[in-house]
Amino acid sequence: MGQANPLVDLVDRAVGSGEDVEHIVDALRSQLCALIRSGTVTLPERITACHGDHYARRLLHRDERLGYSIIAMTWGAQQGTSLHDHAGLWCVESVWQGSIEVLQFELVERQADGLFRFEKRGSMQAGIGSAGCLIPPHEYHVIRNAAAEPAVSVHIYGGDMTFCNVFEDQGGGWFQRREKPLGLDE
Repeated sequence: MGQANPLVDLVDRAVGSGEDVEHIVDALRSQLCALIRSGTVTLPERITACHGDHYARRLLHRDERLGYSIIAMTWGAQQGTSLHDHAGLWCVESVWQGSIEVLQFELVERQADGLFRFEKRGSMQAGIGSAGCLIPPHEYHVIRNAAAEPAVSVHIYGGDMTFCNVFEDQGGGWFQRREKPLGLDE
């Protein structure tokens, strides 16, 4: 992405603005859409390489001072996530290549034994130049590439997302939470 980096500059301005989280993610979402459509930022070629058995997570930028990270995810055909959260971190997700499907869920009940019940709240097909956001507690979702062609999305997190919580189906509409460490691919 070179020395002058419009993507990092955009995130620095939004996160460093001193605004609340809702203003930050709104600014990022709208400005990312414009940045992607302008074609002024080209992602490094290494970002487009798919992994055969899982979607790839690659670090684009981590800012220790402002406390955010930018991760590119490459989705091969039919690759996706389990139902998961972002462990309390806000996120703005944008599509740079192909398309992804996002299924949104709402937590409707939690039992003392650690079981969770969710209801699906919607889905969307997001294409190139689109962006959405997740602000806890509204962060439960599934992302997948339902297409035959690879997709690339860029995720800006309000911290360093080293783990998330995945929710495994236990039947009867109930899910068990499990902490999942998140690594980075080359």
